[in-house]
Amino acid sequence: MMNRTQLPKDTTVLVTGISGFLGGHVALQLLQQGYRVRGSMRGLHSAPEIGSRFQPFAKSLSFVEADLDQDLCWADAVEGCDYVIHTASPFPSGAVRDAAGLIRTAREGTLRVLRAAHSGKVQRVILTSSIAATNHGAGRAPFSETDWTDPESKRATAYYKSKTLAERAAWAFAEQYDLPLAVINPGLILGPLMGNDCGTSVRLIKHLMSGRFTRLPRYGCAIADVRDVALAHVRAMIQPEAAGHRFIVGGRVFWMKDLARVLAQSFPAYASQLPSAELPNWVVRILALIDANARMIVHELGRDLRINTAKAEAMLQWQPRPEEETIRACGQSLIDNGLVTAGRQS
Repeated sequence: MMNRTQLPKDTTVLVTGISGFLGGHVALQLLQQGYRVRGSMRGLHSAPEIGSRFQPFAKSLSFVEADLDQDLCWADAVEGCDYVIHTASPFPSGAVRDAAGLIRTAREGTLRVLRAAHSGKVQRVILTSSIAATNHGAGRAPFSETDWTDPESKRATAYYKSKTLAERAAWAFAEQYDLPLAVINPGLILGPLMGNDCGTSVRLIKHLMSGRFTRLPRYGCAIADVRDVALAHVRAMIQPEAAGHRFIVGGRVFWMKDLARVLAQSFPAYASQLPSAELPNWVVRILALIDANARMIVHELGRDLRINTAKAEAMLQWQPRPEEETIRACGQSLIDNGLVTAGRQS
């Protein structure tokens, strides 16, 4: 059994980005465990639809409007909360036109949340970072919490920079103001959806199942189930010793063709739409000269990006579920929500 403090059930947790893929699952697990949840959103127009996802827990759920690019509202969002789980951060689905804006929103938005948390005297902040902040520097696989992405490296895309600089800023703030902070660094988050918005990470599976790609680059990702990642956040909140630590969470690395193969085996009706051949590295390198999306992955072709999750397993008593289960759940969720159709290419 994990040695953890049992928090009072009237504990209130602010979950930023509750309308997002991960934020929704974090909120659900908190509500299922009896906590009160306040979810932040950029606008409250979609609050009724988001709230319907948590219908059995309506009395324990509230919403507040707060924007990562604005100072207003964050003090009110945090007021009365015991903990903050900050999942909200921009996650572009392709090449980034405004890299500076992406980085600014991620970094300054994180600091806005931390300043409000510090002023509101919350007990701890749990920040969602990424292995984008660990796997793209001088380290070697399997990457651990001691590794950091080099934001000045040619390998550092705008997204990698945004996650790295935001996390660095968070640790600096926490040290300066003695704010208890824990950080979760997940791999590529997949798994079941809670609504019809597939988000950026699941959009990859949607594109695969929709026949958008005919060949795939030799590019690998460590798969992380959204339910497991949400659990890591909750455990980092309640485990006393978790403050002051980063935790990498995820499973095995899947090359894109292996990801597609699991989908084809799991959903035979979609097999003809799923690519099975790899694009030679030299072709991707040529494409990178003219295509911004190819440039995003060209420096990662064939790289070993395995991760070491021993720290999360030991301190949080965390274990990933089988990656194939995660991939199947993701594909089935897309089918159930009508987001992909067999025999139709897009």
